[in-house]
Amino acid sequence: MRIRLHGTPTECTATLAALAEVLDIHTVSRPYPDRTTFAYARIYIEATPLPPQEDR
Repeated sequence: MRIRLHGTPTECTATLAALAEVLDIHTVSRPYPDRTTFAYARIYIEATPLPPQEDR
């Protein structure tokens, strides 16, 4: 699946770390500046769900 993170760089980094707990992250794009507010960035990731915890 493809996911777009949109927020401050700090928010995107924290969210990416949280998603890594439940997703197998394959690729992470570079941060792209937001088109309207330069305080925000967009990061695109490609990932697949990890198996349930009991199966790992």
